[in-house]
Amino acid sequence: MKNQIIEPKKTIRTFALASFLNDLGSDMIYPVWPLFVTTILKANMAVLGFLDGLGEALVSISQAGSGYISDRIKKRKVFIWTGYLFGALSRLGYAISTIWPHLVPFRVLDRVGKIRSAPRDAIVADVSTKENRGKNFGLLRAMDHLGAVFGIVICIALFSILGYRVLFALAATPSLISAFLVFSLIKERKSGQIKIYKGISLKDLDRNFRLFLVLSSLYALGAFSYSFLLIYAKKFGFKLAFVPVLYLIFTLSAFLFSYPFGRLSDKIGRKRVLLLSYILWIAVCVIVVSEPNRMMIILIFILYGAHKGALEPVQRTFVCELAPAEFRASCLGGFQMVLGLCALPASFIAGVLWDTLGFLVPFYFSLILTLISGIMLLFVRKH
Repeated sequence: MKNQIIEPKKTIRTFALASFLNDLGSDMIYPVWPLFVTTILKANMAVLGFLDGLGEALVSISQAGSGYISDRIKKRKVFIWTGYLFGALSRLGYAISTIWPHLVPFRVLDRVGKIRSAPRDAIVADVSTKENRGKNFGLLRAMDHLGAVFGIVICIALFSILGYRVLFALAATPSLISAFLVFSLIKERKSGQIKIYKGISLKDLDRNFRLFLVLSSLYALGAFSYSFLLIYAKKFGFKLAFVPVLYLIFTLSAFLFSYPFGRLSDKIGRKRVLLLSYILWIAVCVIVVSEPNRMMIILIFILYGAHKGALEPVQRTFVCELAPAEFRASCLGGFQMVLGLCALPASFIAGVLWDTLGFLVPFYFSLILTLISGIMLLFVRKH
């Protein structure tokens, strides 16, 4: 696939702009999503956890499927622009939902839109070098989060005027533009005859990739969705109108840290930055269970953003470098599939623990799993 994508710099810029626009649309919704589900559609925390976990599980399955098929047919672009189109259509569906079960098919469509991720990441890895791969993945995540910042600002500015449903419908527009940009600007050379290969199995992956997959899965079982932090802040006493501001703080922090952490991983290694990301999440959990004041709650969202800024781009970069080059999209998709399948029980378990044992229990549970994952990461070796 390396020679099929024309103009690496143009490709990275196009993907960065498309990511910016798509996340702008997504995050016009995300700050008020848990409130929409629990207050307008009258769902409880277990249902919210189920919907969020279902979304992440579907993300994983769609990424695995698209990654495998993309490697098999030697085509990437079609998965990317189609994924953005699915995201736009799902938001129109959210706008017309009147009870929470209506959200399920549109949640499915939304998260199946992530078929774009593994093929896009494989392109980014292919057109990058060891010296700039972390930086390029960091740039994409930074543009994701910058788009989210603008989306949250629009949400805060327009929510009281438009309400949930009009805002959700409006959020479809940026993703439609993203689909058009990828469709029209990314040039993929014809690969000629399709090369069919036997596929990939765990035997094709070395011990270090398998160990990294296991420890990342263990961590993901405790990594419940951001919705729990927002509900925690509301429970702590923050007014409803300020909850999107907290989400904005988290997203702005993730934007500011993604690119620097990506570049840092090019210099000091992937493992050290990943360990730092775990430490940042541990700090979040420790603050939550230590009876914080309001300023400490705000600090939680800053640290959570820094954690995401360190984890997401470097995790993808590490997977690309541990995986065989010819199976890169398959490994990226498979890795995300496993993490996403862990996300469904993670958010659901967190919701059940919250409802039955108290709102601090999910954070203790996550803290323990993160410590174990960090210790396991010490034993991963990159050739």
